[in-house]
Amino acid sequence: MVLHDIMKYIESEYDIINSTPCEVCGDSYIAEDLEIHIVNDIPYDVCICTCAKCGHEKLFKFCAPFTDEELLQEAKKSMQ
Repeated sequence: MVLHDIMKYIESEYDIINSTPCEVCGDSYIAEDLEIHIVNDIPYDVCICTCAKCGHEKLFKFCAPFTDEELLQEAKKSMQ
């Protein structure tokens, strides 16, 4: 993937987050932190979000197809 594709992919993640209402009060989530997690050798973007109104936290998990093999191996090593 080229940088433009990566940015479009991440932008689509934020579109999903912004269009998902809070499960508690129905207000909007605000992205607090974005991390890459490895689950069963598959990289995921994990976005930790908080409701702007009530403070309810929600994790959004998206497959991260743009993570290259070298970066993936470095991430695995740092998690051990």
